[in-house]
Amino acid sequence: QVQLVESGGGLVQAGGSLRLSCAASGRTLSSYAMGWFRQAPGKEREFVGAISWSGSRTYYADSAKGRFSISRDNAKNTVYLQMNSLKPEDTAVYYCAATSYYPSDSLEKYRYWGQGTQVTVSS
Repeated sequence: QVQLVESGGGLVQAGGSLRLSCAASGRTLSSYAMGWFRQAPGKEREFVGAISWSGSRTYYADSAKGRFSISRDNAKNTVYLQMNSLKPEDTAVYYCAATSYYPSDSLEKYRYWGQGTQVTVSS
């Protein structure tokens, strides 16, 4: 079993930055690819980005490219989402998730999920 806890969310002005963290307990994250997803009110949960188990490969949704960056520190059992140039449309609950498969943009590939952290971007 893997337990994931997100932190770092909050209220930020448009154009600002936030760094989200996802800390794991239970088994270490070294065997898992990790993904970040978000869900805004009234919308489906959508893919933000993913990172391979080693951290050597990253993947991003079009909405995140050039602004967001995913990294991981397996020794600390933590994955990060650096968000820059934030826009009001980035407002959502952000979730991290772990998969024993290859990195994917599909919800069904992820077995473990955190409870989410709220990110609100004011205009």
